[in-house]
Amino acid sequence: MAVLVLNTDNTALHTVSLQHAIGMLLRKVAVIESAHPDLVFGSYPQPEVLRLVRYVKTTFLYGRAPGWTKRGVLKRDSHTCGYCGDRATTVDHILPQSKGGRNTWTNTVAACHTCNARKANRTPSEAGMPLKTKAYAPSRLQLMAA
Repeated sequence: MAVLVLNTDNTALHTVSLQHAIGMLLRKVAVIESAHPDLVFGSYPQPEVLRLVRYVKTTFLYGRAPGWTKRGVLKRDSHTCGYCGDRATTVDHILPQSKGGRNTWTNTVAACHTCNARKANRTPSEAGMPLKTKAYAPSRLQLMAA
């Protein structure tokens, strides 16, 4: 269960685990903004949303694109295969790593196992598999919302 953490101005910062959220409450760095009405965790209602007690400056977070991760690519592409549109569970390199392709936002797309295996060690044009989506570097907010 993930708990959303808001800054004092109600902008979304990130999500944390329930255990981390309870720790934040115990340290009194956050207060419960929204909670499950019938669930409790110790003496606290089970939080859905926390709001920080002190403002955290976040310009350092949003000044550049987030670091590349496979999980981030799957979130960016909504777990949808960039080739056929089915449910994606893996990531494909547009320019294969063996041909110099790197782990970057613009060189990777979510893919299903079938398309990833079919494309193999080729570019989309070599495999005759045009991309239905464009690979791009998402913002942190886009990844949080996904």
